[in-house]
Amino acid sequence: MTSWLEVVLGMLGGLVVLWLALVLVLWLEQRRHPGGFSLPDLLRLAPDVARLLNRLSGDRKVSFGVRIWLAVLLVYLLSPIDLIPDFIPVLGYADDAIVVAIALRFATRRAGREAVQRHWPGTPEGLSAVLRLAGLKSTT
Repeated sequence: MTSWLEVVLGMLGGLVVLWLALVLVLWLEQRRHPGGFSLPDLLRLAPDVARLLNRLSGDRKVSFGVRIWLAVLLVYLLSPIDLIPDFIPVLGYADDAIVVAIALRFATRRAGREAVQRHWPGTPEGLSAVLRLAGLKSTT
């Protein structure tokens, strides 16, 4: 018969393995796109991207699945629990940036270039950067 301690230790071990796998995926994703955007570039885009995501999530023409994805992203960003704790220099905030980039890419690809252009609140250069990050071709 298995004791409760073995069950708890097994669950914790499984969570640690899952966490390590997610950190590895984020690290590999960052290495796949080196030099794409610098941290200052991403920080300058952050307010416009937040407004874009808010507008996309409120647009009834955007699919329900995309709006759910955006809500999950918002919950993750507001949650005090991160994949890599924020007190770890550089990596603590890099995981949030990578998760946002992956979610943004997913959501904007499914919402479509037209929806992104319609709701973009920032400069044309910022729109071009977001479309490049999402893997969508810019018409400008």
